[in-house]
This record gives sequence, structure tokens and C-alpha cells, in this order.
Amino acid sequence: MLKITDLAREKVLEFMAQEEEPDLALRIAITGRGPAGFEYEFGLVRADEKAEDDVVIDAVGLTVFVEAKSAKKLENASFEFVDTAEESGFRISNPNPLWDDPVAERVQQVIDTKINPAVAMHGGHVTLLDVDGDRVYVRLGGGCQGCGMANVTLKQGIEVMIREEVPEIREIVDSTDHAGGTNPYYQPATGGGAPPL
Repeated sequence: MLKITDLAREKVLEFMAQEEEPDLALRIAITGRGPAGFEYEFGLVRADEKAEDDVVIDAVGLTVFVEAKSAKKLENASFEFVDTAEESGFRISNPNPLWDDPVAERVQQVIDTKINPAVAMHGGHVTLLDVDGDRVYVRLGGGCQGCGMANVTLKQGIEVMIREEVPEIREIVDSTDHAGGTNPYYQPATGGGAPPL
């Protein structure tokens, strides 16, 4: 189970006290993986926003909702608050491996060492969301989200690089919400979809 440190609990409760909304909870989810490890999203939600399958943690006066598909990868992790000269804020210390699947590890390595350095020149980045059989789910961010050339980048860049290094992959699915990007004019020719996690 995810551990909530005392200092993190106190800080979250302080933020809750500043909100006018009663009956709040902290919601935590893993949103992706990158060179620095898991990528997380956490924030305050109303208690009635609990998803049916969320894992609920009672942290002594603080209710925490953990997204069901993230719960296993948050086992033995700690939600902490740090305040040092180098770092200040919330963080999650997580001992779990990024991927249990060696194919996913190989795809992640291609994204980290080849794809992201290439798209970073244009302010973009690619996050590997999941690998399901021979299908890879990615999310484009930064300058790639909503870019009119995103489909070209996906088909002629990302797909080519991944298939070259990991030939057992047959399909790369763009799960990006391009309408929500800074350049929201991209309209995909084919459906994307979300990973089955």
C-alpha cells in the first residue's frame, strides 16, 4: 500500500483548509513513464469524485484515492513532502520497476534515447503509456500536442524508430488529446484510443 508521510499529510491538510470546498480527498495516479521514472498526477478532488474502482487509503484525517490501475505500481511507495535548498514540494519515492515486460522496457529505451532527443529540438516529448501485446500506446506532449505535423511525426518518425529497434511491435497508437494542446488544430485521420490498462 502507498504510504503517506506525516509531513505530506499535514501539508495536504493545510491546502485543504484553504479551499472553500468541504469534504475533499487527495487523488493520486501514475500517468506515464519517462527517463526520470514514473510520472504522477496528484491533486485535491471532492469526495464524491471517487471512481468506483479507486483504492481508498485512510491516512489519519486525510482520505486518499489511488487510481486502480496505478495501485499495484504504487505498492511500498511513499508520498512525501520535501523542503530543502535543492527541492521543495510533494514527490513520490517509488521502488517499483518501471516495466515488468522486457518488450516495454525496450520500447521505453528507444523513446528515451532516440525519439525524445529528436522531438525535443521542436519542444516536444513522447510518453510511453503502455505496451499491450504488439501494440504500443503513446502520448505526445509539449510542442507535439496539437501540432499539425503530429501524424507525420508518429508515422514517419516514432513508428519507424520503434519498429526498427523492437520488430515485434506492429502498431503504435497515439492516445494524445490533441484538441487540448497549445496548438489544437490537429485532427487525426484515424482513431487513437486509450491504453487498456
